[in-house]
Amino acid sequence: MRTLSDAPTAVLESVTICIPARDEAQRLPGLIADLRAQVEVPRLRVLIFDDASRDGTEAAAVEAIAGDPRFTVLRSEAEPAPGWTGKAAACARLAELADAPVLIFLDADVRVDKGAIAAAVVELRRSRSALLSPWPYQVAESLIEALVQPLLCWSWAASLPIGIANRGRRPSTAVACGQFLVFDAAAYRTIGGHAAVAASPTEDLDIARALRRSGHRTALVAAGRAARTRMYRDATELEAGYTRWLWSAYGGTTVGGAAVGAVAALAYWAPPVAAIGGRGALRTAGLIGYTAAVASRLLARSLERGAVTRTDALAALAHPVSIAAYLCLWSRSRRARRTNTLTWKTRHLEPNH
Repeated sequence: MRTLSDAPTAVLESVTICIPARDEAQRLPGLIADLRAQVEVPRLRVLIFDDASRDGTEAAAVEAIAGDPRFTVLRSEAEPAPGWTGKAAACARLAELADAPVLIFLDADVRVDKGAIAAAVVELRRSRSALLSPWPYQVAESLIEALVQPLLCWSWAASLPIGIANRGRRPSTAVACGQFLVFDAAAYRTIGGHAAVAASPTEDLDIARALRRSGHRTALVAAGRAARTRMYRDATELEAGYTRWLWSAYGGTTVGGAAVGAVAALAYWAPPVAAIGGRGALRTAGLIGYTAAVASRLLARSLERGAVTRTDALAALAHPVSIAAYLCLWSRSRRARRTNTLTWKTRHLEPNH
């Protein structure tokens, strides 16, 4: 799997960065500071959309920008139109104002190295892709984060040969992370931009699939040390975040999700049980299976940044507990979907979202 270069080449074409932000007053200033420090991108423009925030996001952004003419802050109090998620609507609004050949979407909680944007654009052009998705390092500081967040990378790294997937156009093998998306703007507009995924709870993955269905290539790379993010700060945020979209995994059906959950439970609970309670060959097989699961978890984590921490190692040893946490989150998400109680950042999500 390729990693963004630590020594980016100068980018001569125009680049517009779009940042949708809702209640991000605490996190957004850090990203703005990172973007103001970017190198090798002389024709850079940054658009920030304050999506009806109630925590002073707009004021925090203006203060952090400090008059930098490359930045523009927009604000809207309007709710998304029926059939649109808030993020997709915000991204579409930003894209309408962008006129550069390269269009980048960043989440407000992402932090980037000073050469990250140039490196991402260079990799987009090198790969000849319509969409490049640099996978940010998922920072995990609390116990629940350490158990759950590494599963994001592990879920595809343990099951998909990325080198082969990047060379193909099969929609089912597309992987993308909406925290950091780099588009060829012309290709983005040929599919209608975010309008193509207006109601999707996983718009990042679905827009990659839409591009592939239209004949374009998409690619996933490791951001390495160029980008990182801490998505959730505690158990409450994490549960709310996953509940919002996890119901849609595996086709969005109860049968599909339950089948995957059953296989995961068998694959990652049976070996440690056999290792502890079995004897002879059964115990040996259990130890081998458990060791393989821990190794896959550590290898996947190392893809994100090239190394693993002590916390990563301890969390990998607790991989069966991580699977239990995932199944619990999926079950809660399905229940919220069934009872029409899905919400995100105080905004109720309609059933078709």
